Amino acid sequence: MLRSGCQCLGARLGCLPGGLWALVQTGHRNLTSCIDPSMGLNEEQKEFQKVAFDFAAHEMAPNMAEWDQKELFPVDMMRKAAQLGFGGVYVRTDVGGSGLSRLDTSVIFEALATGCTSTTAYISIHNMCAWMIDSFGNEEQRHRFCPPLCTMEKFASYCLTEPGSGSDAASLLTSAKRQGDHYILNGSKAFISGAGESDIYVVMCRTGGPGPKGISCIIVEKGTPGLSFGKKEKKVGWNSQPTRAVIFEDCAVPVANRIGSEGQGFSIAMKGLNGGRINIASCSLGAAHASIILTRDHLNVRKQFGEPLASSQYLQFKLADMATRLVASRLMIRSAAVALQDERKDAVALCSMAKLFATHECFAICNQALQMHGGYGYLKDYAVQQYMRDSRVHQILEGSNEVMRMLISRSLLQE
Repeated sequence: MLRSGCQCLGARLGCLPGGLWALVQTGHRNLTSCIDPSMGLNEEQKEFQKVAFDFAAHEMAPNMAEWDQKELFPVDMMRKAAQLGFGGVYVRTDVGGSGLSRLDTSVIFEALATGCTSTTAYISIHNMCAWMIDSFGNEEQRHRFCPPLCTMEKFASYCLTEPGSGSDAASLLTSAKRQGDHYILNGSKAFISGAGESDIYVVMCRTGGPGPKGISCIIVEKGTPGLSFGKKEKKVGWNSQPTRAVIFEDCAVPVANRIGSEGQGFSIAMKGLNGGRINIASCSLGAAHASIILTRDHLNVRKQFGEPLASSQYLQFKLADMATRLVASRLMIRSAAVALQDERKDAVALCSMAKLFATHECFAICNQALQMHGGYGYLKDYAVQQYMRDSRVHQILEGSNEVMRMLISRSLLQE
């Protein structure tokens, strides 16, 4: 689908010539340089990237401030993105997905995140849910749930975190007790992106005893009696996607909605998160990427003491450090994406390293960009502050960066 989407968007808007397209207030500007994100990609990947940058420029960037300030969930825009194949980027093609690789996916999400990091992050979570159903569901489930997710006719949310179990996901308490051909769910999930708006909830719940082996994965559909939602949370960033608690009170769900076998849920959840960490780190890349271009242009335009800020060697060196952090982060993410696609033994550790390093460094880039804008950077008329706010949470979710360190050290100590 994405291949035909490239042709469709190219015919409508014209595929933009190579180089980098990054946000500059309400538009994008061409740049070929040492931070060019197309370096090392094959021709097909460059075409995917062009389509994603173009879509980000025309459909996302002009609206990102409004979505943030009014806390709007841009359904229509996301369905346009799905027409280009962005609703199921790494879902198999027989159920409507684009069938692309993890590296392709990272490239696409980085480009989209230059247009709106918050919305792209939700799209990445939606894609993770669709992939989990595609990878672990049976044929009936795949053909029932995946097609409307790939078109974004329906939206999906991932439900793992609970009020009392964040990093310690294996201790979750939401129960699913079998009664005949149904499971009866009781409990709640916290900090769920898309909650209340999404149609499909991929829920990790306890069907057995304590620990990870007692956890199963069940799909709960919106409108199921006993399913409700908490208040919409007020957040620092990520305001274009709603965040609420998901509450189950004697919520009866057909056994046919269980993904995989009983006790397989924790394994499914962790495999989903390996890709999710690459996706979120890629969103951080997009935010940092755009922030560097905004900063470069600000330094060239803004004058102090009769000289452009760009003439200050101190600020030149800061910009050089930002560019170096960006490229290092991108290389690490893309290396981890290839390892995950190839199912290598070191994939979990590399995904953890990429998420740890990139989300930390890219937030530092966004924060430094705001500082280099001076007082202007603190104004909501300037996009740099939104990239900073939207990328901060990436160090916390999909497994906090402290958990990433634990996973990396565990991998090293077990060698």
